[in-house]
Amino acid sequence: MEDIEIPTEHLHEAIKEKVEEHSGGEGNKSILYIAISTALMAVFAAIAGLLAGHHSNEALIEQVKASDQWAWYQAKTIKVAIMGLSTDKKENSKSPEQIKKEEDDIMEKAKEAEKNSELHLNKHKTLAASVTLFQVAIAVSAISILTRKNMLWYTGVVISLAGFAFLIAGLL
Repeated sequence: MEDIEIPTEHLHEAIKEKVEEHSGGEGNKSILYIAISTALMAVFAAIAGLLAGHHSNEALIEQVKASDQWAWYQAKTIKVAIMGLSTDKKENSKSPEQIKKEEDDIMEKAKEAEKNSELHLNKHKTLAASVTLFQVAIAVSAISILTRKNMLWYTGVVISLAGFAFLIAGLL
């Protein structure tokens, strides 16, 4: 699975240019707050992106483990069937109960790995949603600086709070 990239470098440059362009006066404080909050949004987006990538990788690893266990379970089942066809019963050193317990253990490991994979994938989805919300919030905040509309910044902050909620949910 691919890592989530967060293309915010150009937004930071645009914000910095606008802050320098509009230095002085009451507007400067507003732009400074917007710039700082946008930088924080970018930090949280980066954290959420790293965590989303981690959980994506873990989901894949757990799914591979599950596949390995199911392959082992199938091989064991086939071996038992072949042993049942054998005319030399001395080859069958394990009792049917022992064999059944081994199969059940393998099946349990496979199901556990599948469950873990699904949990990691769900966390990945939640964290990916967080990244998306932070990216939208960054864009809206950058537009608020360009248009000098504080209402857009407030909207960006609200969207960012939603992204933060998804980040927290992805951590739990």
